Amino acid sequence: MIAVAHFLPINLAIHIKAGCALNNLTEHVNTVAEHIHALRETKSRIVVAIAGAPASGKSTLAAEVARRLTGQKCACVVVPMDGFHLDNLILDALGIRARKGAPDTFDIGGFLRIIRAIKDETHVYAPSFDRSRDLSLAAAISVPAECPVVIVEGNYLMFDADGWRDLAPLWDVTVRLDVPMPELRARLIQRWLSLNHSPAVATRRAEGNDIPNAQAVADLALPSDMILDGQPQRTM
Repeated sequence: MIAVAHFLPINLAIHIKAGCALNNLTEHVNTVAEHIHALRETKSRIVVAIAGAPASGKSTLAAEVARRLTGQKCACVVVPMDGFHLDNLILDALGIRARKGAPDTFDIGGFLRIIRAIKDETHVYAPSFDRSRDLSLAAAISVPAECPVVIVEGNYLMFDADGWRDLAPLWDVTVRLDVPMPELRARLIQRWLSLNHSPAVATRRAEGNDIPNAQAVADLALPSDMILDGQPQRTM
């Protein structure tokens, strides 16, 4: 697969020549950061959505773009969608804990309220997610009203399903990371192995829930401003 960035010219001020490969993380960061800087000329706050399947590299790209912008004297905060997981006690009561990570296991109403407040440049506190404890942490992220760039990363940010599609008009920049399913499968199994699960359990959890969620992200993806190869090589 050639790592190419695809752009929707209606929204995008930055263009890359046809066939230009974006095959490393640095180039991905450059592309997103440059577009954000271009928009800052006309907007006091830019809300960026980085979407993609689980283990597609969303958190890494969001963190690196935030680091680049901060280094360029542009304040930036990252808000993860994972902070809006329903608590395990609620998932147990609903009988859907085994499907944690599916669209209906998130607090989409609360997520929409926070994103709308961020869009309105209100000072908000957003939750984060501790993967090692499988736990959301309330009010762990401060988003000051004067912060010019907020990057939101998550699976379902550009997702054509009830509730989720209401997010689309709130984003100023949309990025989708595209990773082939075999690579996602390997990453997802490794993610569970890194949490001290056995190979059998790691494979079962990846194939039983994560991979179906990844397929849903691909099948119901709304158009994004940029589609980036989610298999970049880091060259720093």
